[in-house]
Amino acid sequence: MHWAAVGLVGLMVIVLLTAFNGVTEEHQIGKAFEEALPFTALLVVFFAIVAVIHDQHLFTPFIDSVLHMDAAVRPAMFFLANGVLSMISDNVFVATVYINEVKAAFDAGTITRQEFDHLAVAINTGTNLPSVATPNGQAAFLFLLTSALAPLIRLSYGRMVIMALPYTVVMGATGLACVALFY
Repeated sequence: MHWAAVGLVGLMVIVLLTAFNGVTEEHQIGKAFEEALPFTALLVVFFAIVAVIHDQHLFTPFIDSVLHMDAAVRPAMFFLANGVLSMISDNVFVATVYINEVKAAFDAGTITRQEFDHLAVAINTGTNLPSVATPNGQAAFLFLLTSALAPLIRLSYGRMVIMALPYTVVMGATGLACVALFY
């Protein structure tokens, strides 16, 4: 029944916190959602971009070429590809598209269960570690950037990218080394 779906839990928390703070009128509850509107609009754009990419099978040529490579380099290649794509879109959407394609390869018998597990780890780490490079990749950064607080603290997209760059380099290199050496 998906009672714990992320969207449902998030909406429930907003409504309950608003109600516990004494706001019970329907029109006033809507104000709790106003701060998140720019963020929500960007998420919808990301959904649309990744949906078009997936629908037109733009990932398929790369995934096929990686699956034809030696099994030893596949995890590292998936890590790199997911990291780059996650920098320009939301990492959860990118991971979903890639893992679905890899699962289809597993179901078709192209890869073994062990290879599928290794690629799943590479996809998960690849979409999370390097994606810190831009606010697009991390929802918390993107939410801060689209909030009313951003102009007050003079936070811009470029400044956030510069601030995140050291973390991206260190975490991305460490993640890639671990995926390449241990998988």
